Amino acid sequence: MPDSDIKVSVKGPVSQRIIATALVIGFCYWAAGVVMTLLVSVLLAYFLDPLVELGERFHLPRVLGSLLVVLLVIALIAGMLYLVVDRVEAFANDWPRYSAVLRKAAADVERRLERVESRVAEITPGERPPRPGPPPEEPRPIRSLLLRGLGSLYSILLLVTFVPFLMFFMLAGKRDIWHVTMQLFPIGNRTRVKQVLDEISTMMQSYIAGNAIVAVILAVVSWAFFWMIHLDFPFLGGMVSGALNLVPYIGAVLAWAPPMVLGLTKWKSLVPFLGVAGVLSFFHLIAVNVLVPALVGRRVRLNALAVTIALLFWGWLWGGIGLILAIPITATIKVICDHVENWKPAGRWLGA
Repeated sequence: MPDSDIKVSVKGPVSQRIIATALVIGFCYWAAGVVMTLLVSVLLAYFLDPLVELGERFHLPRVLGSLLVVLLVIALIAGMLYLVVDRVEAFANDWPRYSAVLRKAAADVERRLERVESRVAEITPGERPPRPGPPPEEPRPIRSLLLRGLGSLYSILLLVTFVPFLMFFMLAGKRDIWHVTMQLFPIGNRTRVKQVLDEISTMMQSYIAGNAIVAVILAVVSWAFFWMIHLDFPFLGGMVSGALNLVPYIGAVLAWAPPMVLGLTKWKSLVPFLGVAGVLSFFHLIAVNVLVPALVGRRVRLNALAVTIALLFWGWLWGGIGLILAIPITATIKVICDHVENWKPAGRWLGA
């Protein structure tokens, strides 16, 4: 069987390609809940497949092994939620303390801005226009808020409801799914298609497993650091900060938010805040430059520009879940481009 690149014709008028691309993007936008649910299920299925294969080595039927793995994941998530719920409730009860400090800081900033504005107006020729008074208070638009959150609530319900079932079906029927997928391609290209699928599988498993391990390490280290400096709610702050630290580029700054908020009622000077920001930035640098390359390796061969554009685009399209899915989606596109003759230039650009 010849081992050649997959031949795919992408010739056609430019207008047709633009229209096709717009249709795909529009579908991803309007069917965001469905597409995100499918992609999250595929990611988790790739990640959990080695556990199912391990069960098969011990003569455990694949269907039963898939069911046990899915139940194990649900139990782990439920256990994590149980550990976090009490701390979230305690933090919510203490939130008035933090909100009062935040309001005071916001009022101070507003007063300073007004002072600067008044001094600028003094040196500006002409009469200073009267400052408009505060607008009358309006009742909260509860109805509009509910309608605005309906889309995101629907997406969350789709994820929670359908992901376990999709994971089970994908894991249990993996061989059948791969077999019928192969039938979609000519016989001469099936070897290359199998190679592409294997490469995508290895890349996904390495990426998800590596980032999961790094997230756990960062969460534990951040928890220990917050406990050492006697910060309130160190476990909750460490979990959130460790997870945010994994966001590419902006994660180092996002990870500052939990300890900064928790420290508002304890620290009266700028020095502790700067110290926490420095330590968390050090954790981020170690994770990005040491842990991620060691655990993920070179499976995800994307350049910095491609990663940045992917984060901007998928984050704009799907919000927080888009930031999570951006790199796996782009890395999968690159693997496909590397094995399709007419798309190889795009693959080289993504990995340049």
